[in-house]
Amino acid sequence: MDIPGVSSCGCFIIPRKVLLRFSRDRKLKASQRKAFADAVRLEKGWRHARAVKSRLALLATQVLPGELGAAASAPPHVLLFDCRHGNVLPGVPVHDPGASQDQAAAQAFTETTEVVRFFRSVFGRNSLDGRGMALLSSVHYSVHYNNAFWNGSQMTYGDGDGAIFVGFTRATDVIAHELTHGLTQFTAGFGYDNQAGGLNESISDVFGSMFRQWRAGQTVAQADWLIGSDIMGPVALARGYTCLRDMANPAARHCLSPQPVHFSRYRDGMDPHESSGIANLAFCQAAQGLGGNSWEVAGQVWFHALTELKPAPDMKMKAFANRTRTVAAALHPDEPAVRKAIDAAWKAVGL
Repeated sequence: MDIPGVSSCGCFIIPRKVLLRFSRDRKLKASQRKAFADAVRLEKGWRHARAVKSRLALLATQVLPGELGAAASAPPHVLLFDCRHGNVLPGVPVHDPGASQDQAAAQAFTETTEVVRFFRSVFGRNSLDGRGMALLSSVHYSVHYNNAFWNGSQMTYGDGDGAIFVGFTRATDVIAHELTHGLTQFTAGFGYDNQAGGLNESISDVFGSMFRQWRAGQTVAQADWLIGSDIMGPVALARGYTCLRDMANPAARHCLSPQPVHFSRYRDGMDPHESSGIANLAFCQAAQGLGGNSWEVAGQVWFHALTELKPAPDMKMKAFANRTRTVAAALHPDEPAVRKAIDAAWKAVGL
């Protein structure tokens, strides 16, 4: 049964197209190609599992009684597990992960905790569901696994193949990107097909980039607006790839996964990791036009546009653009420059 408001995405950071490309790349070792091929084969299964979990979770909130009470205001638990290169989730509990000598465990725990603080201190939201939902993360999933994903209830990180990708916990924007799929799941519920899918991926890039800038204390002018630059392995860097995506220049050759920059290039059926470039560029240009810190004005508009929507699995990009225009005017009635900057950014990408 399909339930409105639930996206059915696999919510992986690495697009299927990229995985397929490297699974066929004869310049890579056979073992490296196999690592990519294995990730491709798993993707469909994880996508289905995530859809089922999301539907059950939403159904439970709709038909079963529940009390918010103190649990809604209490900070969420951040739990860490180690798969020890196995493939059974969640794995073995990691005690005191913040002090762990295991770099991946310490990074996942620290940055997930900081994502919690980011959402609460900047946007006033208690965890992904707004009710203090515990956040589970598993590290060292499988062997040379080339991806990180949100499966509807927890985060999972691979260690990469060491050539194209290195450990996925190394990138703060990757961690926040994937967790933001959970935020979207519990709010606007954008689907993962067509325009809604592009918006789903873009929202995760937007909050992932904001989080990276927030952690670094960077203004919009200081930020590089790259997504996934910290997981690029030595072979990827040697080939001139510096990131997965570039929000300021989505079509750039240094992007491992280049994207269109104008809505006229959009086509139904396009991979959401590609079509998201249109909305990514709009947010980047809006934030740059407003100046200062991305999370203070533009980020607030995007957050309210996302979280104050009723579940909209089939949301169109123009409708979301108009929603941000409306929210900008409501949040800043005496500052027409805010709406003007956001309006200009969307018009620049054809929306």
